[in-house]
Amino acid sequence: MTTLASQPTTTVKAAAGGSFLIEERTPQEVFTPEDFNDEQRQIAEAASNFAQKEILPAADAIEAKDYKVTRGLLAKAGELGLMATDTPEEYGGLAMDKVTSAIVGEKLSVLGSFAVTFSAHVGIGMLPIIWYGTPEQKQKYLPKLVTGEWVGAYALSEASSGSDAMSLRTRAVLSPDGQHYILNGEKMWITNGGFADLFTVFAKVDGEKFTAFLIERNTPGFSVGKEEHKLGIRGSSTCPLILSDCKVPVGNLLGELGKGHHIAFNILNIGRFKLGASAIGAAKNSLANAVRYAKERKAFGKAIGEFGLIQQKLAESATGIFVGESMAYRTIGMIDAALGSLEGDKAHDAREIQKKVEEYAVECSILKVWGSEMLDMVVDHTMQIYGGYGYVEEYPAERAYRDSRINRIFEGTNEINRLIITGWLMKRAASGQLPLLDAIKKLMAEVMEPPSFDASDDTDDPLRAEAALLANLKKAALFCSGSATQKYLQALQDQQEIMGDLADMTMQVFALESALLRARKLASQPQAQKSQLQTAHAMVKLFAADARAVVEKAARRVLAAVAEGDTLRTQLAILRRLLKHTPEDTIALSRAVAQRQLEAGGYKL
Repeated sequence: MTTLASQPTTTVKAAAGGSFLIEERTPQEVFTPEDFNDEQRQIAEAASNFAQKEILPAADAIEAKDYKVTRGLLAKAGELGLMATDTPEEYGGLAMDKVTSAIVGEKLSVLGSFAVTFSAHVGIGMLPIIWYGTPEQKQKYLPKLVTGEWVGAYALSEASSGSDAMSLRTRAVLSPDGQHYILNGEKMWITNGGFADLFTVFAKVDGEKFTAFLIERNTPGFSVGKEEHKLGIRGSSTCPLILSDCKVPVGNLLGELGKGHHIAFNILNIGRFKLGASAIGAAKNSLANAVRYAKERKAFGKAIGEFGLIQQKLAESATGIFVGESMAYRTIGMIDAALGSLEGDKAHDAREIQKKVEEYAVECSILKVWGSEMLDMVVDHTMQIYGGYGYVEEYPAERAYRDSRINRIFEGTNEINRLIITGWLMKRAASGQLPLLDAIKKLMAEVMEPPSFDASDDTDDPLRAEAALLANLKKAALFCSGSATQKYLQALQDQQEIMGDLADMTMQVFALESALLRARKLASQPQAQKSQLQTAHAMVKLFAADARAVVEKAARRVLAAVAEGDTLRTQLAILRRLLKHTPEDTIALSRAVAQRQLEAGGYKL
């Protein structure tokens, strides 16, 4: 992991997961898209060229479920090395960092159907073998998967166990001769199911031991059901799997008997941050379409891109992409830094790797939730800009709108991930791994003191107000967490609405801090252009206004649920003090950001 260390202006800090709520970071401690090295930029260009010249021209065939075309594209991606980023060199891979892997996923997300196919193959299709496979399993399967000769799939979900993965009903028993496991059950919604060659399938051995198996398509007792007809990502394959006395050689048990949950849940963390990166790529593509149409479409004698309400949509979309990029590459940079700290055999030890990735489980869930909801906003704005034409299949807005919706369900629903965000933080706080409880106690005492009117005199800082607001948003999140914890104690986990609101506050804090740190880091780089700085500052200010509104709404709901009477009035007064903020002229800021996108023909900082 040398990529990040090669950046002269960056010393990425592998901070404790979730510590952003209680600690301060400097701009030089975070990784940003501006820190990509030459190799990463070259790979980004290669992936982007492949997307524009190979994927988009084949869109109609892909959407028509011509899987020969899809497999052909996967093979071409394999030739270019785009599927080799996570695979060790000894098995035909490139063993690159996670930032590079995320860049590839982002650039290939111009068409939802192919993006899902590709992501399922290189992520949940290959990573279980990379991390948990025996040397024999890796040698047998990875060289075929990395080139696209074979396609991978992952089978966890069942009709009765979507989000509740541990309740799966598929069973496995050892054959009397000890040579095979006999599997029976059904799997649902399996991406790449219609044409995949190798499946990672989860079952309970003897009805108890949650275990993963590698099953080849031609295995006796294994069959694939009919294609599902879906709202979106219609060109991806989604099928049920049927296991009827399916005989799987004992050598195809993946990982350890009874330890399949480690594979399932740690692979999901990778899937979540990659989904966040893919959402950014899809949003950029959608915004480019919106900008192009806004410049071409005339109404009342001028291009609709000149109208304020259209510009508002373009600016909100671009700002969402900027913030999403900032969060995604900050998080993935921390993961790379953490993995880079592993030495010797530990660098290849699945248990050590999963510990480093799991450290950022809350950030990965944030990227998944925030990215998918940001993308929904962008495609909705794009359809509205297209007007009636956006509702017609021959225009790109319609397909993007449909394709986006699945992302809030994939990789654990957004509801499940909101519970993970708050629950994971509380669990770490209770175990002492994260000094969150001490921070809450200190804050609860602080907010009862008379307000301080001291203000920073750093008037040269154009983002001074946003930095002060960020500090208070952190306090508001901690204050509400403390109030909720005081009332419910351990039973807080049963209050899902409150858990969800606390997660929303946490996400806004991470998002605003990531955008602010990126903008400040950009200002310190001599190659930064004035127009870039102005756009970045405008985006931070625009987002800060929205983040404040989200936090205030969530905080008021939480406080009203945990207090009443004079206590509630006191708490609301404290909240008003924390969220006091002089608003910027967001109309002028929005127009400036939109104009930048219109001039560039798409997303541009």
